[in-house]
Amino acid sequence: MTKMRVIPSAGISLPEPFSARHLIDGTWRDSADEAVSERHSPAHANLVSVAAKGGTSEAQAAIAAARNAFDAGDWAFSSGASRAVILLKVADLIEHDLDRIALLETLESGKPISQARAEISGAADLWRYAASLARMIHGDSHNSLGADMLGVVLKEPIGVVSLITPWNFPFLIISQKLPFALAAGCTAVIKPSELTPSTTCILGELLTEAGLPNGVANIVLGFGDPVGETLSTDPRVDMVSFTGSTGVGKRISAAASGTLKKVSLELGGKNPQVIFPDADLDQAADAITFGVYFNAGECCNSGSRIIVHEEVVEELTQKVVALSRKVPFGDPLDPSTQVGAIISPEHMEKIDSYVQDAVADGATVAIGGAALNVDGVGPQFYQPTVVTNLRPNMPIAREEVFGPVLAVLTFKTLDEALSLCNDAAYGLSAGVWSKDMSTCLSFARRVQAGTVWTNTWMDGFPEMPFGGVKESGQGRELGRYGLDEFLEVKTLQMRIGDTRQPWVSSE
Repeated sequence: MTKMRVIPSAGISLPEPFSARHLIDGTWRDSADEAVSERHSPAHANLVSVAAKGGTSEAQAAIAAARNAFDAGDWAFSSGASRAVILLKVADLIEHDLDRIALLETLESGKPISQARAEISGAADLWRYAASLARMIHGDSHNSLGADMLGVVLKEPIGVVSLITPWNFPFLIISQKLPFALAAGCTAVIKPSELTPSTTCILGELLTEAGLPNGVANIVLGFGDPVGETLSTDPRVDMVSFTGSTGVGKRISAAASGTLKKVSLELGGKNPQVIFPDADLDQAADAITFGVYFNAGECCNSGSRIIVHEEVVEELTQKVVALSRKVPFGDPLDPSTQVGAIISPEHMEKIDSYVQDAVADGATVAIGGAALNVDGVGPQFYQPTVVTNLRPNMPIAREEVFGPVLAVLTFKTLDEALSLCNDAAYGLSAGVWSKDMSTCLSFARRVQAGTVWTNTWMDGFPEMPFGGVKESGQGRELGRYGLDEFLEVKTLQMRIGDTRQPWVSSE
């Protein structure tokens, strides 16, 4: 752990625990059995929130409210302009409450406060972008079907959607789903992770303040079993949108198949960056360092493996290790911290087990590989870790570690690099570093990934769709494609005048 930049406790006084409750049909409710769950800060160990622990009855009540709001309410047939007004007001309210939301996000998730503030600000931008899309929903007309026929293709809201979100980006990810669903005219039931419920509840407060009709957006707190299970199987739900692990995504897909509801999944990744000898190694090293340590590596888009040409692997690895020593790990409440705490002790064990198993199998730890002690703060921190001398079939090189751990592999040719990239169950994102754009374009065309970055990593914009292939998921979020996920296509065929020829002869 020598020569690492560690940020000790900032000594900031912590707020009283947040009380989180269900939002069902416009009313904040405790659970019928009064059950609650507690969340302690992974960084500071203090009690952050006490949340109502929902069950089947709360989930069913929320579904009923969303179903009634869609079938009997005005939301689905409201104008795009009127929906946009509410979405824009939510964006303004998010920015007004930014510091409060960011603090709770930091305390519950362990992420740095500066990062949380940037994410909340980015979430407000997503609401504004979705508001613009609400006014641009349209179908098509077909006037070439003959003189007596007119065809119209309508785009209509799919109906009631279940939105199930994870703990790593709780406010940002619900903002990648909910505003697009609302812009489309859908109603929703939201289940945040039981580890990070509070900021979603704050969003519920803002939705109410913005004037969203009762029942259009409902929040049920609790665990996947039974809340997530109910939201995935109930026939009154038309679609499930889930972000989380591939294993849970498969279970949701199986559960939803009983009613053939639509399923959109944004799942895991083992995202490669391929570095060619002609790349700007300083730029690449900085982006690699960012890609693996951002959000402590607890990110589906984490650049958790690099595939480096053998001519430059030693030089690049040294640059990444040197930068790793400079990244500020520590108290997430200190604005200078860039990497905070790991979400739970169990997840710490999982991260470390990948590293130790790789070492036992012959790998080398160039830096890190153990827990990180932070003065005056809790124990759930893991050192910046770079692991080399790997074989492609090792679990650390193929599976999602979801921590601040970088796996280093090598290649000789473009074909070999592509083979290493594509020989994986995942296909979320990939990156390529070269000054030769022909190399970059050839890689981008052939790599199996939903997003490809060239000479950069993890840039993102609301206008650009996001999602994966293979076991990284199905469907897309963001951009116009993200709106289309919540729309159903209806064909309307109209005969003009009394021109239809009888099928049954009158003779």
